[in-house]
Amino acid sequence: MHVLVTGHQGYLGTVMVPVLRAAGHTVRGLDIGYYADCILGSAPDDPPGSTMDLREAGADQLSGVDAVVHLAALSNDPLGALAPQITHDINFSASIRLARLAKAAGVQRFLYASTCSVYGAAGDGLVGESAPLRPLTPYAVSKVRVEDEVAALADTGFCPVFLRNATAFGFSPRLRADIVLNNLVGHAVLSGEVRVLSDGTPWRPLVHAADIAQAFLLCLTAPADRIRARAFNIGDEDNNRTVAQIARSVAEVVPGSRVTITGETGADPRSYRVDFSRARAELGFRARWSVADGAAELYREYLARGLTADDFTHRFTRLARLQELKSQGVLDDSLRRIRIVA
Repeated sequence: MHVLVTGHQGYLGTVMVPVLRAAGHTVRGLDIGYYADCILGSAPDDPPGSTMDLREAGADQLSGVDAVVHLAALSNDPLGALAPQITHDINFSASIRLARLAKAAGVQRFLYASTCSVYGAAGDGLVGESAPLRPLTPYAVSKVRVEDEVAALADTGFCPVFLRNATAFGFSPRLRADIVLNNLVGHAVLSGEVRVLSDGTPWRPLVHAADIAQAFLLCLTAPADRIRARAFNIGDEDNNRTVAQIARSVAEVVPGSRVTITGETGADPRSYRVDFSRARAELGFRARWSVADGAAELYREYLARGLTADDFTHRFTRLARLQELKSQGVLDDSLRRIRIVA
């Protein structure tokens, strides 16, 4: 199958591409390149691709494509709060446009990276795909709206599917340091402190980046009638943890580290425990990575690849990276490229 991966130079895309290739798929990419050089360790083997803003993608990028794996987005709640209109333009408007172009080009499958954060303030009970959606941030709102609009495009020739990923964790050569487990392990390695700014009580579902890649791989070949215009939560109930529990898992892995719960940001209203049984029953998906295994992997990789405090705070933190590119004159205020970094 010929697969276009948008966001192939991002955190998830860099893990996803080798998995798709290993399964025999031909992959090409489309990425604006915000994080192309944000690499920890050896450079990954990127597929052929276009350096292009998602907002400018056209029919040429979809020629000969059988399936689109759509990962590209402004994937950060603080960024979404800071620039909600840009988040809307990229995450919603450009995604809808891409889906329409894909259908017109004869693309058969459109795999969309949604999020479990669409459940918002769901309380302590497990929520499945039919639960009310209560998005609390511009990022989560954009995901709900794309699901609704793209589902309406479905027909016998166009099969969209929505993978509501739990909060990702785990090592990627293009690291993200601003997601909870990656962040807590990094702080523990660099400072000896597992620092939690909330009160530690919110629930978070977690899933390893490699497990997300396996879920997308399954959706490329699952019977179309089983997945068409449907949502699947991607993760595992054992990885539903409070932030305080996640912090304790990190302290058990990083020698000499200690947990500090400051509570300075108060209780986070985003709290949800997720039911992942549909993906197990209907896709045959099984998450392989536990939170403890992921913490141990991150600890090993951070030490082996020489993670520094400066890179952790800047290159591998989404908001800081984009602010840096703007200050360098690489991006304009709408986050469009003015020039390519030399």
